[in-house]
Amino acid sequence: MALAALVVVSMPAQAGLFEDDEARKAILDLRQRVRSVEDQSAATAAQQNETIESLRRTILSLNNDLETLRAELAKLRGSNEQLVRDVTELQRHQKDASQVLDDRLRKLEPAKVSIDGREFEVTPDERAAYEEAMGVLRTGDFDKASSALAGFLTRYPSSGYADSARFWLGNAQYGKRDYKGAVASFRAFVAAAPQHPRAPEALLALANSQAEAKDTRGARRTIEELLKTYPKSEAAVAGKERLASLK
Repeated sequence: MALAALVVVSMPAQAGLFEDDEARKAILDLRQRVRSVEDQSAATAAQQNETIESLRRTILSLNNDLETLRAELAKLRGSNEQLVRDVTELQRHQKDASQVLDDRLRKLEPAKVSIDGREFEVTPDERAAYEEAMGVLRTGDFDKASSALAGFLTRYPSSGYADSARFWLGNAQYGKRDYKGAVASFRAFVAAAPQHPRAPEALLALANSQAEAKDTRGARRTIEELLKTYPKSEAAVAGKERLASLK
């Protein structure tokens, strides 16, 4: 009975001991679970923090790239505006250069002129040289006019102005009393252009030059040629009067 009583007494104590061990294990297991959750949460938080930091760096890099792109875009806009200005300026220069070239080419292009009822083409330089020589002749400076007209014929021997230049050269020579030169110029004129409207006038001037040079016989022959070749000309009428005075 005493043994039984001892057993009865010891059973609750063992039961309490078992309950404490289980509770302790439960607490340890719970702590381990909590620690595991905490570790997992810490790992997750660290990973999230790393992800956030990576995202932050990415956003910062993108912002820097965006600023760089904005700066480059502004630079390109400025370059484009400068390019537009440069192109506009280049086009203006090209237009001006083209106009200058056209003007120069126009100055070099032959132009039609009409003189003594005859039409022909001359270059601008040719025309300027002839008009300059004639301008000198109109001033009455026969020496200078003779040089200018003779120079023109040397420079432009095939010019449409050549016949007219010979005729006026003869007149300039006559004006400065170079009768020998005048005779040669009028002869050359009549020989080169017998159908020229001034040919009768040239023969009469030739006769007058011969008369002034004391070549009366030659002057008479020239007037006779005038009367025979151009009988209906005004120069022929004046030639008849002149012939009467030649003895």
